[in-house]
Amino acid sequence: MKGKSAIKVLIAKPGLDGHDRGAHVIVRALRDEGMDVLYTGIRQTPERIAAVAADEDVDVVGLSCLSGAHCELFPRVLQELRARGRGDIPVLGGGTIPPEDVSELEQAGIRRVFGPGSSLEEIIAAVKELAEEKRKGDARKGESSSPARPDSD
Repeated sequence: MKGKSAIKVLIAKPGLDGHDRGAHVIVRALRDEGMDVLYTGIRQTPERIAAVAADEDVDVVGLSCLSGAHCELFPRVLQELRARGRGDIPVLGGGTIPPEDVSELEQAGIRRVFGPGSSLEEIIAAVKELAEEKRKGDARKGESSSPARPDSD
């Protein structure tokens, strides 16, 4: 494949949500943009989401929550990612998230929060931006961990 590899995104539904129509819309929109999208399905634990994200080496994790448990579940996913040494994977969240909860989620480390009425264009742009930031960070880490080459005579 020439050029950059496709952005790899994990979309997940933590907690007891049973409704995933919105998540399917996001999955389709991201795939239509040429991204490699994995969808875990409903009723996933933070541990499972973090394990899949780490195992699949995704660029971005997107969480969807309609149950009102976002302030508990989203930070737990971040905690599980850090426990696996993958705190570098940016996480964004969406769903029925009241505006007053946004700052709490952002302070916990959620990079972007999308509530009702957010456009697909906004979400796609955020995923692209976060993936690019992560990839630049990965490249910097790779450069700094490369062994120094000896001078040749």
